Amino acid sequence: DIVLANPPFNISDWGGELLQSDKRWKWGVPPTGNANYAWVSHFLHHLAPKGMAGFVMANGSMSTGSNAEQPMREKWVQEDLVACIVALPGQLFYATGIPVCLWFMTKAKAKGRAGETLFIDARKMGTMVDRTHRELSSDDINRIAGVYNAWLERKGAGEYADELGFCASANLEEIEKHGFVLTPGRYCGSAVEE
Repeated sequence: DIVLANPPFNISDWGGELLQSDKRWKWGVPPTGNANYAWVSHFLHHLAPKGMAGFVMANGSMSTGSNAEQPMREKWVQEDLVACIVALPGQLFYATGIPVCLWFMTKAKAKGRAGETLFIDARKMGTMVDRTHRELSSDDINRIAGVYNAWLERKGAGEYADELGFCASANLEEIEKHGFVLTPGRYCGSAVEE
């Protein structure tokens, strides 16, 4: 019903050459040189019909143009499996300073959101707590979660509205125009500076 994961990013030696005909590769065979899309396929394969998966990925996962990965991402979007993508700032982890993103996927979107994907650009959120580490405050986390809950039309979450530079809901046609790249900045735009 629920998958929550922070898989190891960009693993190149994951044994993919031994798994070429694995039944989990319904959307395509992931490249042997990077396990990111193998993880996504693994999560989706095990997800219940009404389940939800939320996981952390390296930012490259949103836009990779590899011959194996781009067609897989296109299929996930076309099959309406991608509910929300959140771009986060760098320096959130102690083991790596790379910026990451959150993927939320489901096999059963809310009826009001069928054919849509929510994009949240949270790259400017958080504060530096020391020279090399950033933290999201509870207000930051609540803002991101609040937008997602409003988009899902959850009771008591309020009305959802696109916010320039922060969040946007895009349909399949819009995502297709962007070559199935799922980077939130492409959809949210830039906030107007005062």
